Amino acid sequence: MQKRNGANATLALIAAAIGLLAVTMGARSVFGLFLSPLNSATGLGIATISFAVAVSQLTWGAAQPFCGMLAERYGPVRVIFAGTLLSATTSALIPFAHDAVWLIAVFAVAGIAATAGSPSLLVGTVSQRVSAERRGLVAGIIGAGGPLGQLVLAPATQTLISLVGWINAALAVSALYLAALPLAFVFRTTNDSGRAANVRPTGSLTEALANPHYWIINATFFICGLHVFFLVTHFPGVIELCGLPAAVSGMALAVLGLFNIAGSVAAGFVVQRYSMRGTLATLFIARMLAIGLFLVAPKTAFTVLAFSAWMGLTYMAVLPPTAGLIGKLFGADRLPTLLGITFVVHQAGAFLGTWLGGVILERTGSYDGMWIFDLTLAALAAVFAACVRDGMPTAVVPSRAILASRLVRQSGSGV
Repeated sequence: MQKRNGANATLALIAAAIGLLAVTMGARSVFGLFLSPLNSATGLGIATISFAVAVSQLTWGAAQPFCGMLAERYGPVRVIFAGTLLSATTSALIPFAHDAVWLIAVFAVAGIAATAGSPSLLVGTVSQRVSAERRGLVAGIIGAGGPLGQLVLAPATQTLISLVGWINAALAVSALYLAALPLAFVFRTTNDSGRAANVRPTGSLTEALANPHYWIINATFFICGLHVFFLVTHFPGVIELCGLPAAVSGMALAVLGLFNIAGSVAAGFVVQRYSMRGTLATLFIARMLAIGLFLVAPKTAFTVLAFSAWMGLTYMAVLPPTAGLIGKLFGADRLPTLLGITFVVHQAGAFLGTWLGGVILERTGSYDGMWIFDLTLAALAAVFAACVRDGMPTAVVPSRAILASRLVRQSGSGV
């Protein structure tokens, strides 16, 4: 009975994590739909608004390690509840940001607030309750929540903007955050007794941070962040430059979300049977091919949707091998914090992709230079992924503190 209750609690946590990630990532994925109407209403310019959104990506990443540390110390319930409430507040404030400083400040706080529903906190927390063999699968299932939110919110937001205006659409996103608040209380079941037996640390946090393989993984995730947030922020603009109807933007983001779900879950199953390193490299090769073909293909609605489907299969699919490799190499005890640091790097890439896309568009009148840069980085990420160690954990040597603790226990027991 106790085992069944524990399994049910874990399933409830997974469901709550999917719901929170769907709201958070779904809301963040539709930022691009507000760029044009926000620019028309404020006259701030696409580059300035892109910079504000980019700052949000940067603060979202920078706050994640601290969010993980707070959750480890005080429990995830308070962190998730407070962050979700703050996200609702900032979403409601966006329509009232009529100057650059105010807009940047609102988006900066919005990024910090969104860490409460970030993959690093949610995947890291739930992974502590499952065995090492299932962490990649769990990461894939939870990660599917992000594209699920995008699948629902992208067309819904586009429809709301068309029917009731962008201000009411932004307020609707705020209301959605408020509706997600009860999900925070599901995480009351998270405690030390519910953790898997094998989440004991294999080394200190300092040892993990000093390991070059950790930073190689982070380098691939930096490029992933640049890819993802350039596309979700500027793809509506790309479609507009192609002369296609605005409705195609909502459809493209929805297709991206739909295939994201399939890719994330499929990657979770793949990394249980095959090399995580190989999976990661293959995903970036697939991105490189997709971008190259999109550059030379005629820009029709079919081409745009096919490209969205292909890229969608690779986006959240990167999370299972990334989380799985970090957990395999360094253990799950500090996984929320380590994944948080990894997401700092990811969001640095997101900042660059979001901001640089706007700058290149304003200076050249086209996104072609950004696409070529995107393609080059995809090839580089595939090389980095191939260099990651995918064998025995590298952090098997205990830290001095752990060794000293073991010696004390052994001497006390007379061994």
